[in-house]
Amino acid sequence: MQRKEETKIEQERKRVCETEQEREVKDFLEQIGKSGSILGLDSMRELMRTLGDVQDQLKVIHVAGTNGKGSVCAMLSSVLQEAGCRVGTYTSPAVFDRMEQYQVNGRPISSQRFAEVMLEVRKGCLSMEEQGKDMPTLFEVETAAAFLYFYQESCQVVVLETGMGGETDATNIIRKPLVSVLTSISIDHRNFLGDTLEEIARVKAGIIKESGQVVAAKPEQRQIQEILEQVCKKQKAELTYGEKDRAEHLRREGEYLCFSYEGFGEIRLSMTGAYQVENSICVLETLKILKAMGWEISSQAVREGLRGACWEGRFSLVCRDPLFWIDGAHNEDGAKKLLETLEMGFTNEKIIYIIGVLADKEYEKILKLLLPKAQKVFTVTPDHPRGLEGRLLAKEAEKYHQNVTYCETVEEAVSLAVADGKEEGAVILAFGSLSYLGEVKKITEKITRRNRSW
Repeated sequence: MQRKEETKIEQERKRVCETEQEREVKDFLEQIGKSGSILGLDSMRELMRTLGDVQDQLKVIHVAGTNGKGSVCAMLSSVLQEAGCRVGTYTSPAVFDRMEQYQVNGRPISSQRFAEVMLEVRKGCLSMEEQGKDMPTLFEVETAAAFLYFYQESCQVVVLETGMGGETDATNIIRKPLVSVLTSISIDHRNFLGDTLEEIARVKAGIIKESGQVVAAKPEQRQIQEILEQVCKKQKAELTYGEKDRAEHLRREGEYLCFSYEGFGEIRLSMTGAYQVENSICVLETLKILKAMGWEISSQAVREGLRGACWEGRFSLVCRDPLFWIDGAHNEDGAKKLLETLEMGFTNEKIIYIIGVLADKEYEKILKLLLPKAQKVFTVTPDHPRGLEGRLLAKEAEKYHQNVTYCETVEEAVSLAVADGKEEGAVILAFGSLSYLGEVKKITEKITRRNRSW
């Protein structure tokens, strides 16, 4: 009896300790978050030095670009895991939960483990502060935690997504990646990366290393091709283009997007946005390079990995009755790719939109491109410091559509859209800023459960 009581006391003590650690970490991250975004690698290098430069012990596939980074990371991770590798995956921003940014073999880090790792990173930050050095930014701290976690978890390979840009991104302290992958490049984050497409492309191309292997989605714009080729020539790096036109027999079969590709046979993607063809071909070319390096990756592992890969918020299905999709199209390039998906598989469907965007995005261009496809539009305000007031978005949307309704909450928009979708036999598409799509999914699941109970 006494032993049982001691066990209960120990469990309670442990629970309290874990809670205190998590609270400590939360306070630390909130404090660090006030510093904003500062481009440059000096603080990141110093922080990693205090942690033993563990990033140099990791084998990394480094992924940059404007759109498609997360999808490429998800596909690569899924295939490599299918091939028997222990895979660490770091992506940002979080769509639903911060823990999802840190995954080992597809499993997010636990809150307790996150607290343990982050407290080690905090020690490094405090050491820097004691020496009178600048404190790292929030993204630098989060990235350092990823390196440390994957090192401690003995990951055989790490799939690493840049946060913003490339050359001065915190992830770019990696010296010799296995492959540097560049997805499609377009205008985004002008305040940090530059006003022109050429300036942004040069920053993204900053992840290309000397004598490295590079895979890039073949740009439509000649000026981006020239920049990529110039940087590769300067770095003596080998460039391989992923060309979506090389996909053969492209079609939809049920919930899959299917095509054939040289050397791999038929590919079936459960990630069904039309733009995923381009992303998956970048993945296939990256896998070819890894196989040439000696990595054992069978064609079956490739096919199974791609079929099983999923990436929340990138044209992902969250409800079947009515059909309800979410997509993180938040800039002009993303809107064009989403439009391509709609034209490919939804030409005969009535579509209801829910839209929420950030104020610093090209929302006028997004609306102009996509609203002609809608039967009805609901606008919302994302819960984000830069979220555009949904009422203002509705006013802009009315220039391109006659049936626009502003909703004060995301829950109101989802409830109205689901009711209308059921009544009118329409599909629902929520798109825009990733910052509100997690809330959309949770609310949709709640409404679906409530409807079932009736």
